Amino acid sequence: MSTSPGARSIAVSIVTTLYQSEPFVRPFCAAAVRAAELFGGPFEIILVNDGSPDGSLDIAIELSRSDRRIRVIDLSRNFGHHKALMTGLSRAQGDLVFLLDSDLEENPEWLTLFHDTMVRERADVVYGVQNARKGNLLEKAAGALYYATFNLLLDPPLPRNVITARLMTRRYVEQLVRHQDREVLIAALWVITGFKQIPLVVQKGRRANASSYGPAERIAVLVNALTSFSTKPLVYIFYLGCVIMASAGLAGLYLIWRVIAHGVGVAGWPSLIVSVWFLGGVTIFCLGVIGMYVAKVFMESKRRPYTIIRAEYPEQTARTTHDFESL
Repeated sequence: MSTSPGARSIAVSIVTTLYQSEPFVRPFCAAAVRAAELFGGPFEIILVNDGSPDGSLDIAIELSRSDRRIRVIDLSRNFGHHKALMTGLSRAQGDLVFLLDSDLEENPEWLTLFHDTMVRERADVVYGVQNARKGNLLEKAAGALYYATFNLLLDPPLPRNVITARLMTRRYVEQLVRHQDREVLIAALWVITGFKQIPLVVQKGRRANASSYGPAERIAVLVNALTSFSTKPLVYIFYLGCVIMASAGLAGLYLIWRVIAHGVGVAGWPSLIVSVWFLGGVTIFCLGVIGMYVAKVFMESKRRPYTIIRAEYPEQTARTTHDFESL
């Protein structure tokens, strides 16, 4: 995130990612340019193409050639939303960095509102939160349960109903991109980086396309987050083992008491089979959790490139690879 000697200081960088974003690239860039010009000072708009299979990249390159304030970072494949966001942040050169999604649910014109809040609160980060989740009662209940599970097992907890949109100071972003986790949950990285962070309630626009995060994807994110950022599941496994041992001991004492006091024999196969299946399931579950932690250690120890950049546009600023170890 360094600027070369003699380079003109950039007041704000607007960073977003592209994935199946073809309908939104032009209107997003137009709105971002308007917001940045209203904000004042030199600016840049960074579009990170996360292996989008549609025409998002072609449109973005066309826009970058007509307006050199628009920069395009083309990743070699789809690395995932969070890694693409971190890659864009690592390339941002602005004194302030405004991060948001490109689907126009989050309005680039929030920039001034976020900046006013940042100045008033003397904060390093102003992040958007929804006052209430969208969807029907079932979707809202599922969302509440999702965040409750997150915050039960993660430390520190994540803000509820947080969205991607956030305005950050340069010093905060420089520390944020120092994280070298290969298994990324960017919301957790936002929190553990620290500094003074202020929530700002905003109203997101109407979604124009279906979300790529269905129930299966959300569960996968939850599992990845827990095994990447929390050791509490391992602690809970220990306590679960203690509870099972204590329960088994009490059950054994009860059976002995029944034989001695009442001469009643131990029930046969049903109780034995239930116990075997129960303990077998618990054992497999615990081994699976431990196995996920071992897999995380394995992946982190390989030190593979965080993301790989195929090209940057305009062409004269092109780089071909990117590894967060160099930050």
